Amino acid sequence: MVGRIEEKKQLQSLLKEEESQFIAVFGRRRIGKTYLIRESFDYKFTFQHTGLSNNSLKKRARKQAQFDKFAESLKESGYVLDKPLSSWNEAFSCLKEVIKRSKEPKKVIFIDELSWMDPKNNNGLISALESFWNGWVTSRKEKDIILIVCASATYWMTNYIVNSKGGLHNRLTGKIYLKPFTLGECQEYLESKHINFNPYQILQCYMILGGVPYYWSLLKKGKSLPQNIDDIFFKEGAPLEDEYDNLYKALFDLPAQHIKIIEALTSVNKGITRDEICQKTGIASSGNLTRKLDELEKCGFIRKYIPFGYKTKKATYQLIDNYTLFYHKFIKNRVYDNKYWQNISNSAEVNAWSGIAFEKVCLEHVDQIKLALGISGVQTAVNSWKCEADSDRGIQGSQIDLLLVRKDQVINVCEMKYSETEFTPDQAFDKAMRRRMSDLQNATGTKHALHSTLITTYGIEETSYAGNIQSVITAEDLFR
Repeated sequence: MVGRIEEKKQLQSLLKEEESQFIAVFGRRRIGKTYLIRESFDYKFTFQHTGLSNNSLKKRARKQAQFDKFAESLKESGYVLDKPLSSWNEAFSCLKEVIKRSKEPKKVIFIDELSWMDPKNNNGLISALESFWNGWVTSRKEKDIILIVCASATYWMTNYIVNSKGGLHNRLTGKIYLKPFTLGECQEYLESKHINFNPYQILQCYMILGGVPYYWSLLKKGKSLPQNIDDIFFKEGAPLEDEYDNLYKALFDLPAQHIKIIEALTSVNKGITRDEICQKTGIASSGNLTRKLDELEKCGFIRKYIPFGYKTKKATYQLIDNYTLFYHKFIKNRVYDNKYWQNISNSAEVNAWSGIAFEKVCLEHVDQIKLALGISGVQTAVNSWKCEADSDRGIQGSQIDLLLVRKDQVINVCEMKYSETEFTPDQAFDKAMRRRMSDLQNATGTKHALHSTLITTYGIEETSYAGNIQSVITAEDLFR
């Protein structure tokens, strides 16, 4: 298994615990949650079950279909019902019997895609789970149960399980939020598959696929990166042909408004405020919008940040998911063509997208940037900042997508530049950096020292302006 070392250790350590354990594993679709859990327990479970996607079921039949599927899982564990299940309380009562009959020293119960089983929590699933754990598992003399619940709907898991305000409040004994692969882990994965891409090609691939392991599993050795991208996305019948719709439908019961918000964020290259989102989507500023934004953030599609020096009402939202950006730029209105990506790889459109996509990769690798700067142990706030022009205060108007505000009284003002060769700092670049730092100083009155920091692919060419850059970080540093 590539990566996931600490997560695997955490799961395997449960077998040695003296008390029963209740673990939540969550993270976006295709991130490898199920694979991690099955590998960690060598595919041996007292009981395992996967909820059915409600998008594949007729509305009237959804509830009973979930019960029938649970009954099938009970049967696979050796327990046969004499009548159909009609409630989640009945389902968990049957699960108790499976556990009682088991001779295994540790009873490992794995329930996958829990959120699909009762997405709106109106069929009693959570209350039945609460009763099962609080009223039965914890009261048993035998402390031999390991209950693992898992779902791709991160917001659902967070609201109903991890941060439950009901009967499951503080009942978890552990949780694992499975993050996307880093660049370094993707490189390791390709090596394990004997796929020979150089670091620059791996970076390009990450700009398209993000760190989603399943997407990387579709790459084939012996083919170039453009050939692989055509096979995965642009040929007729491509494996990720319908991924975008399936992705959002799998995570959200009614995804239309979520998708509207995403479309608003992809229409601009920088972050936008809540008011701007309302203007672009036609969605009223209400608790419903707050909930949708929170759900998208918890699922890892967007980030919310308060620009440095501002308060909460200035909160800004930005798309950070590379696959979603790539979909809207190139796939949404695609024409099927076996050589589409091969033919446009060097176009102006791709070059423009590359700069935006590279910025998102950098935002996903802040830990590696801090390591390269030698500040891994320094308390640091990761931030962004922007201001409008104000001639009275000597402010020209600037936006900075990445600020590292450090406890040691330094702010790294980061500029991210994607380049196919060494980047050449010229007069225009130097002037723009000076303007940004001047605006930041004048607008915020910060007492921190400001360090201009360039993050680029291959480093820089030495020019008369290169010396003004305090730190240069390369793509190679992002692989650490």
